[in-house]
Amino acid sequence: MSNERAEPLLSRRQIVLRTVRSISKVVLWLSAGAITESFLFATAAWSRPKLPLNPGRSEKNIMSSSMTPQDPYRLPRHIIPTHYDLRIAPDLSSHSFIGQAVVTLTIVEPTADIVLNATELEVSSASVSGEGSPPRIGTVQMDEELQRCCITFPSVVSSGEWKLALAFRGTLSDKLRGFYRSSYKDERGIAHHLAATQFEATDARRAFPCWDEPQFKAVFAVTLTIDPAMTAISNTRIVDDRQEGGKRVLRFAESMKMSTYLVAFVVGRFESTAPLMAGQTPVRLWSIPGKQHLTAFGHDIAVYSLNFLADYYGIPYPGDKLDLIAIPDFASGAMENLGAITFRETALLLDLRTATHVEQGRIADVVAHENAHMWFGDLVTMAWWNGLWLNEAFATFMEMLVVDAWKPEWERWTAFGMSRAAALSVDGLISTRPIEFPVRAPKEAEAMFDVLTYEKGASVLRMLEQHIGPTVFRDGVRHYLTTHAYDNAETTDLWVSLGHAAKQNVPTLMNEWIFSPGYPVVTLQVDEPFSLKMTQHRFTYTEDASTMSAAPDAQRWHIPIQLRITTVQGTESHRVLLNERDSRIPLPKDWTSVLANEDGHGFYRVRYSADLLARLQQAGLQTLAPVERFNLLNDMWASTIAGMVPPADYLALTGHFRGEKDPHVWAVMLGSFSTMNHLLTEQDRPLLAAFVRNRVAPVFQDLGWTPRPDERELVKELRGDVIRAMGTLGRDQEMQSQATEAYTALQQQSRDIDPNVIPALVSILAFTGDHTRYEEFLDRFHKATTPQEERRYLFSLAAFRTPELLERTLAKTLTDEIRTQDAPFLVSALLHNVYVREQAWEFVKVNWERMDRLFPKSGLRRMCGGIVGLSTPELERDVKSFFTSRKIDLGGKTLEQYLEQLHIAVAFRERSLIAIREVLARANH
Repeated sequence: MSNERAEPLLSRRQIVLRTVRSISKVVLWLSAGAITESFLFATAAWSRPKLPLNPGRSEKNIMSSSMTPQDPYRLPRHIIPTHYDLRIAPDLSSHSFIGQAVVTLTIVEPTADIVLNATELEVSSASVSGEGSPPRIGTVQMDEELQRCCITFPSVVSSGEWKLALAFRGTLSDKLRGFYRSSYKDERGIAHHLAATQFEATDARRAFPCWDEPQFKAVFAVTLTIDPAMTAISNTRIVDDRQEGGKRVLRFAESMKMSTYLVAFVVGRFESTAPLMAGQTPVRLWSIPGKQHLTAFGHDIAVYSLNFLADYYGIPYPGDKLDLIAIPDFASGAMENLGAITFRETALLLDLRTATHVEQGRIADVVAHENAHMWFGDLVTMAWWNGLWLNEAFATFMEMLVVDAWKPEWERWTAFGMSRAAALSVDGLISTRPIEFPVRAPKEAEAMFDVLTYEKGASVLRMLEQHIGPTVFRDGVRHYLTTHAYDNAETTDLWVSLGHAAKQNVPTLMNEWIFSPGYPVVTLQVDEPFSLKMTQHRFTYTEDASTMSAAPDAQRWHIPIQLRITTVQGTESHRVLLNERDSRIPLPKDWTSVLANEDGHGFYRVRYSADLLARLQQAGLQTLAPVERFNLLNDMWASTIAGMVPPADYLALTGHFRGEKDPHVWAVMLGSFSTMNHLLTEQDRPLLAAFVRNRVAPVFQDLGWTPRPDERELVKELRGDVIRAMGTLGRDQEMQSQATEAYTALQQQSRDIDPNVIPALVSILAFTGDHTRYEEFLDRFHKATTPQEERRYLFSLAAFRTPELLERTLAKTLTDEIRTQDAPFLVSALLHNVYVREQAWEFVKVNWERMDRLFPKSGLRRMCGGIVGLSTPELERDVKSFFTSRKIDLGGKTLEQYLEQLHIAVAFRERSLIAIREVLARANH
């Protein structure tokens, strides 16, 4: 699953398990005949890739699973589903659905009770039958708190194979999870409804009763009964399409053996592209009517990535077709349902003529990420949610590998430095967690979809790949996938495969990175004329914790360090595995400078002594690779926030980057300037604006407004970034005037404007905008012709500075005018807006209960990330009081991390505000 990244995704706070249960008993009144024989269709099998497979292995794994009988969130292991026949009939007009299921079970131990997952469903009948045994009707008990359905039979059901027949009904909710409803308006303004599924992590149980745990893999045969005017999509190809009782009945081929969270069905008015073939697999893109012209770009990367991945993994795509479906309302970025991947429209549909480089990159990354899951996640699945990183970290790693091969000029591994930096930021907290982390309750599973699972996990994999070599790493991945195909796996299984390929002790190298929180900072200093000393300790933003991490018995990592030592004669690369607290290596007598983390693949920070940093600067920072410059600046900024480096030193370092041409390096600088803008008073912000202009103006003067022939895409991206910075943070009046002229010319079609510049124009005009401009942007939001344009103008409504206008935006987040998939992110942006953050926080407090009911739970968690922008002592106290008094739990360590980030920002403000003000004042005189 790809996360929607409108705001940085942070991790979650661990849930306090509830102990009081409320069980409502429902006595079954429908006979087993409610499920008719006509439902048990014979489904056509499809050809799967020929891989070594032990059919009984999953059952053995389930039975031997480390689940204690007292665990209220894990199902008993003596009943194993192997096949589901599902028939679902949604009614979009009444927002409801009815369903029937026949589940083939292997019962290992005799039992009178069958326990499975179900919630927000009414199970109206249940019966079990076996060969030569008449149907037995059961009594259902629903436990909504534990999301279980317990079916009790009048006599013991013996060991063997049985069929469980169920009838049920449910509601198509508006919470963007389970089987839910979505809507859109056509070009005439007429509303239409559709239904879609989102089951990961634990929401298949909201659509049909099931064994809703990853380890209970089974084969699924889906039949959908729908309105004849509509179409339906599921995981596999259609094998029967007929009319029955005024309805259209679509029967789909049997799936491969897979987990419940990967089942999907989508129903509504959709249009598809003609198929393009990736090997033997037809690939189509689906959208609501009128948006097919936005599918070409996504289609291209979908086909390319599927071919690339099949070759890299050495295994054919495991499905019989691949559909990529754009859904108007979707809580995440995308979801890797086998053969039927669902997306937000912004993550799949795009007009190449008007899209920015960033928007193209976003779609390429997400499509490649989801396609990578067809193997990592779908074919081989983690045994339980604590191992989610095996799915998501690999998909994140592979998306970079795929897109870098597809568009090498995009330099995606340099761009990945920003993702790595986001993970370093969260993992530097005391409240961080390991990549692999214990999970019990559903809320804890949902909390695992965070920057530590995705970005830290992928960063550690990239570090390992570079350490053992890309070919060896690929061979280990192939061994892992082939060995565990159609089954479940643990982290230890991956280590076995990679160790087999690398002929190295992978667990010793990697376990600290996966199973322990945090990461190291490596300090470099020359303690003798020709001896380089490297020291590791855990990096944190808290001085006391940093002191503790430097203790002799503190946490230690096996750190693959790549050094580049520059001498009078040239450069030398050295590989060092630092597994002790400190180590020394000799330096050549003619050495001039030393760089650690060459090529930027290591998941650690580097802190140079003053002498070593000065030598790097003397050698010229532009001689470093872009990712190396990025890391140098980002590490320095992190050390500044942590109080290890004076703000004056960091701000002086930025002076060496005035002519920088890489947008990722600029992202660090502009991000740091934005943080300072939050800390300063309005009276002091003109000082910062002048400083920003000093840093940004030289690169803008070089780039200008118009792209040069054959200009790199990254340079085009940078042009938009520096124009935005000049007009907003820099408050440059001339730039603001030119932006107004350029935007007017764009609307009048009297001047060609590079698409990468248009978002900057919108940002500047919102920053300087009045009521008239607000109304104009609101109208453009409603009339947008692409998902990217709609999003651009929507979020511009949070960028104005006039309080009355921003209060209007806040009010709209609770209306139908803004989709619930977007509203939480808009509120978060307003909490970060220094001109309205107090009003935005009051709005959240007053409307918390309503937001809790209205917004998707994942969106609510993201919204709360906005509290990090409330970086004053007074607001921090109020924030803590609010969340504590209401006993709000966001799942995992989410809230704990948000509050720690807020405290770090406030502490940095209190410690550094005067120093920053003095530096800015001196710089302007």
